[in-house]
Amino acid sequence: MLIEIHAIQNHSPANLNRDDLGAPKTCYFGGVLRSRISSQCIKRSIRASKEFEKLLGGVRTRKLAELIADKVTGKDVKKRAENILKACGFEPKKTKKQNEEDEQENADKSKMLVYTTHETIREMAALLQNGGKDEQVAEEFCKLIAERVAVPDMALSGRMLEPDKSAKKLWEKLNTTVDAALQVAHAISTHEARPEVDYYVAADDIPGDDAGAGYVNEAMFASACFYKYFSINWEVLVENLKGFKGDKEHLAAHTVGAFLRGAARVNPTGKQNSFAAHNPPDGMLIEIKGAPVSYANAFASPVSGKGKRDLISQSVAQLGQYIYDLDTGYGKPEKRFWFSPNLRYPLSVVEDKKDIFLAENNIKSLDELIPAVIKAIGHDWEEVKKVVVDAEVV
Repeated sequence: MLIEIHAIQNHSPANLNRDDLGAPKTCYFGGVLRSRISSQCIKRSIRASKEFEKLLGGVRTRKLAELIADKVTGKDVKKRAENILKACGFEPKKTKKQNEEDEQENADKSKMLVYTTHETIREMAALLQNGGKDEQVAEEFCKLIAERVAVPDMALSGRMLEPDKSAKKLWEKLNTTVDAALQVAHAISTHEARPEVDYYVAADDIPGDDAGAGYVNEAMFASACFYKYFSINWEVLVENLKGFKGDKEHLAAHTVGAFLRGAARVNPTGKQNSFAAHNPPDGMLIEIKGAPVSYANAFASPVSGKGKRDLISQSVAQLGQYIYDLDTGYGKPEKRFWFSPNLRYPLSVVEDKKDIFLAENNIKSLDELIPAVIKAIGHDWEEVKKVVVDAEVV
């Protein structure tokens, strides 16, 4: 079973996701330039949100030795943690300048990000506190990192871990990979969108003889209406949570609900202090089905806002027509929910002079949408949202 989320979201001028030159990310689609927000950026914003904080059991860091040592009393525990992690294949980061200051600064940072759980960190700290030979502790560390993975954020996004080959023997019988239950597309604008340049100045509050600005610079931005697409594989999500000590299906259902709320309420944080582009989606479509289908090709012909409809209305209209065509050609999903605030934008098409609404469930409130979707996958929202992970903020 797949739970798929499609969203139409119009952002005011912003630079939510920048490239290496500081410009808003773009791509070509349908032969024209589009604004783009990367899937990594979208996932990160949801995972780090308040909507997801009760389920945030994972931590991805290069400072694992420091996190472990902070929970252990005694002398030189940090150095010992670094040595044990090095034996596990997490080599310290090297710098181009190999002087003493650089080595000290990077000694507690591994070359790679290690994605593990708060529970694992606590258990590794207990092992370190209890003593034992470093070789044996390193072996236990590897087992914990490999096996303690049943937390929602890791179950959704998956994990790929490749320790250094020097520790191959410790890892050869362990599985370090977690297959992601979640797929996220790069968000693309439904229309042609070109970045613009903001020329700005900072005035000196205590001016002198000159009347010029104290600082002058340029920043790029864009405004675009985006199509977003997410797909959650229910069976993979439940399987990834099999090590959870409580009801794994309840936790999986809570994960779906929290992710859905995050997808609706959370925006990337890039340059928000400068642009404040806090614009929620104007329409969200949730489908329960057996095979994944992206509706991005609804916008292969870019939306134009020059007609009677505005950019958002036309985007919803093109989405609706494309869905209607695919329903006709391939059949409908098992269940479909359409949410638009106060049903501002209906998902419908006109056929034989009649309005055909494409979703059997048309919902005007997010607080109504989430319980309805969770009920459709066989659970009660009031019950499942009580299930949380034993996490801590670091």
